[in-house]
Amino acid sequence: MKKVIVIIILIILIVFFVLENHSVTKEIDTKIFINNGQIKDQMEDEIVIENNKKEIDDWKLVLVNFENPLPENFEPELTNIDKNRQFDSRAVDSLLQMLEDMKKQGYKNIWPQSTYRSVARQEELFSEKVKMYMNSGKTKEEAEKLTLQKINKPGTSEHNLGLAVDFNNVDYKFEKTKEYNWLIENADNYGFILRYTREKKDITKVDYEPWHWRYVGEENAKEMNELDMCLEEYVIYKDYNKNI
Repeated sequence: MKKVIVIIILIILIVFFVLENHSVTKEIDTKIFINNGQIKDQMEDEIVIENNKKEIDDWKLVLVNFENPLPENFEPELTNIDKNRQFDSRAVDSLLQMLEDMKKQGYKNIWPQSTYRSVARQEELFSEKVKMYMNSGKTKEEAEKLTLQKINKPGTSEHNLGLAVDFNNVDYKFEKTKEYNWLIENADNYGFILRYTREKKDITKVDYEPWHWRYVGEENAKEMNELDMCLEEYVIYKDYNKNI
């Protein structure tokens, strides 16, 4: 009889240990945020992707997109990179150094076509594109929807932020150049990422743009590439891990 009681007690202890260990393991799993750039199932109750409005201390990670417009009266500190183009003063040296190093290595067919763009200029470009689609027979609603696939609304473009650069002729031919391949391999060393990839279109809501690169800082750029995250995902990732 004593042996039976001892066996029952051992079984109870084993079951308790297994359940307790499972609970701890599950808690640890919820703190893991890497799975090809996707949020794990265990975290879905704590993080809502539908609203990406996050307060990020790092100025390099300011998120500007269709649901995160710039604050009203936003005025970036700008430095001229040539007579016509400006870039955020805190990041301009990184852009210029990257271009200089490319040319030193023989990649000379590269130039910044579009950098900082005022909200007023963004309004002009947006309106022109809408008008073009309407002239082709589209309704205003259809025209605006098509335009949004190519041009952000004023105040929601990274060009208004002053941290984005479009290279060369701003077309898909750029993807076929050796300069594009160099950027894919090396841009993160200067703090730049390919902002709008094919794989992340459902998240960014912007078509693939091989010409559009965004400054996020070297450390952030390298980590984003390692985790295969776009900026929308990475902002959530940084915000979540800051609080665990």
